Amino acid sequence: MTPEELSERLWRFAARVGKAVDALPDTRLGRHVAGQLVRCGTASPPSYDESCAAESRRDFVHKLGIALKELKETRGWLRFIVIAELLRAKKIAPLHEESQELIKILGQSVSTAKSNRCSSHSEPPQ
Repeated sequence: MTPEELSERLWRFAARVGKAVDALPDTRLGRHVAGQLVRCGTASPPSYDESCAAESRRDFVHKLGIALKELKETRGWLRFIVIAELLRAKKIAPLHEESQELIKILGQSVSTAKSNRCSSHSEPPQ
């Protein structure tokens, strides 16, 4: 998957999260969860896009790590929505699955970038 394709996938995920936010009940708990979910659920795409324009490998790892962190928080709130019975599990399951896949992709990217950074530091200067 190219960086552009992953960016598009993240933006589409964020839009789907936004629709789930709009479907939450207008209760005190529903509004609280909606506020939390709209923030973290829409934070990964711009963080990922920023990582693609990073000024250094360290900057790339940092910004990609932020995108990953926000995805993990989103996954948590999606789980909570089901646990608290704010929306049906059937409605949330596809979003939860997509969050899992995106977490794996970004997690592997962070891991690879970190290992590349470490190996580049261990190479002798020329």
